[in-house]
Amino acid sequence: MDYETIILSQPADGVARIVLNRPERGNGVVPEMAADLIAGLNKLEADTDVRVLILTGAGKQFCAGADLYEFRKYLAETHAAAQEPYNARVLWPVTQKLVSSRLPVIAAINGGATAGGLDLALACDIRIASSLAKMGETYIKLGLNPGNGGTYFLPRLVGSGMAAEMALTGDIVDAERALAIGLVNRVVEPEALDGEAVALAARIASRPRLAIEATKQQLRQSWHMDLAGSMNASFWAVAALTYSDDLREGVDAAIEKREPVYNRKRET
Repeated sequence: MDYETIILSQPADGVARIVLNRPERGNGVVPEMAADLIAGLNKLEADTDVRVLILTGAGKQFCAGADLYEFRKYLAETHAAAQEPYNARVLWPVTQKLVSSRLPVIAAINGGATAGGLDLALACDIRIASSLAKMGETYIKLGLNPGNGGTYFLPRLVGSGMAAEMALTGDIVDAERALAIGLVNRVVEPEALDGEAVALAARIASRPRLAIEATKQQLRQSWHMDLAGSMNASFWAVAALTYSDDLREGVDAAIEKREPVYNRKRET
């Protein structure tokens, strides 16, 4: 399948990559890119060889959010058409897909990530940033509130006070500040970003598939549960994994002091 606005790589050792590919517009999202991202994610989820996804941007930016040139055209549409917020048409379905995907997603933030672009990175499970990256919840500078999950993700990552400061000022933070407040997991030099992301993705991909998927699901679900609910959901996930070949292999390998050899295809 050909994509106009993204580059989707063939998986290698369980790791796939999607590159946002509109560098002339700062990888700003338009409806075509949103559709490409949904289609690409669906394709990767259906591929049993894929266990981890890296999301990054072409050129000097990760993602500038919605393409403002297209957004301006949208604002010029009739009042009736404008009843649907632009983000609901373009960015919101992608955020939902990233969160609900069975695949752990690593955002390799190669440059600017602002407004909806930052929210896309926040929707990923892990974030690695280039030392040149700049990040900001900049909606308010346009006259908007964060509309693509920022008010949900930010407080969970950086705390309510810092989230309020970022969202209410629209200030840009550099990579080191982002690391200090917990917005990203680590910061590396630009030339090391791809290798660092691939190495981390490969370590995750080396783990058993069913456990990877169950762990992501449990981490996400725990945001909406109290301790008892989370423990109960985890109990049933563990019960299901108890009957997997991978668990038996993992236990045998630990006792025999050797590296486990997991089943790389999805079990049914």
